[in-house]
Amino acid sequence: MSPSQILEPTPELSKALHANVVSDQASSSIINRLKSKNKELQTQSVNTYQRFWKDSEINNEESRTDMYKTLTNTYYNLVTDFYEYGWGESFHFARRSIGETQRESIRRHEHILFSAARIAPGMKVLDVGCGVGGPARECVRLTGAHITGLNNNDYQIQRANIYAAKHKQENFSTFVKGDFMDMPFEDNSFDAVYAIEATCHAPVLEGVYSQMYRVLKPGGYFAIYEWCLTDNFDENNAEHKKLALDIEHGDGIAKLFTAKVALQAAKNAGFELEIVTDLAHETVAGNEIPWFAALDIGVVSFNGIQGFARSQVGRVFTTNAVKLLEKVGIAPAGTVQVQDVLLTAADALVAGAKKEIFTPMYLIVGRKPLN
Repeated sequence: MSPSQILEPTPELSKALHANVVSDQASSSIINRLKSKNKELQTQSVNTYQRFWKDSEINNEESRTDMYKTLTNTYYNLVTDFYEYGWGESFHFARRSIGETQRESIRRHEHILFSAARIAPGMKVLDVGCGVGGPARECVRLTGAHITGLNNNDYQIQRANIYAAKHKQENFSTFVKGDFMDMPFEDNSFDAVYAIEATCHAPVLEGVYSQMYRVLKPGGYFAIYEWCLTDNFDENNAEHKKLALDIEHGDGIAKLFTAKVALQAAKNAGFELEIVTDLAHETVAGNEIPWFAALDIGVVSFNGIQGFARSQVGRVFTTNAVKLLEKVGIAPAGTVQVQDVLLTAADALVAGAKKEIFTPMYLIVGRKPLN
């Protein structure tokens, strides 16, 4: 593919693309954000992302893997505002108990991981693929640790810093631009390391897990929720393969790996594994409602803006609103395509969950040996 056809998501591009977004208000509306984007760059970014799935030259697993940084970074330049609108500050799933709100379940899901990683007051902790910093802020509140968030997307780092200031956490968190396949930290720098549904963007899981191992102090814990294809996934089943591809397309992932691959990657990285389990398929007291219920809400929901946005009525409303905004020139051309990508993701995730071929919460907890 010629350079003119790919818009690389550089820091300069991010600054130009998001320059007029209302950056001093973490809760500014999605309409204001869409209206404030550089429309030409936004449209070019949409075209760049879609080429990974529609251009015969790079519409293949090898190209997407080779260009994973461009693929994933472009994706998050496009969808971060939609994620915050539909999901809040923590971009991940959680099982719910009866009577528990979605936000409460997300916090509880995070607490499980923080506890598994043995995070305690005063520790120096790394959040790998931190998004806009929702889990990091929760970790600060719960544990009193200092959290360093690593993220390769400039816009999300900007959002994370805005939120940190809003919540008076500037002295308890730091957000660093960097590739998690080549982390910009010294060996043995952190007391604990965790990742929540982020390392699925790695082109090779062993690569990112090995980096987590390298920067972790001896005796420290590594804990992740990984997106995986389960043992039920059949590579020869056309429907299974289509669902996996739709998840990849809808979520900016170069390639989904199986749980077996993730487990072996953690072992190969050097961790002494203590917990390996798929929380998506553990039906226990307090986890009665499956994680995908958040995407499979039904006709309508009045459970806040996020709940409404994920319901069938909310999806139709949002799609039509985006179409109108694009038609009248408020939203950049291509915004409807971004919405379509997110709907593709939601439908494929629900279908993959119901067929039990996909999980977003394969829990792996390991310890770096003392010697």
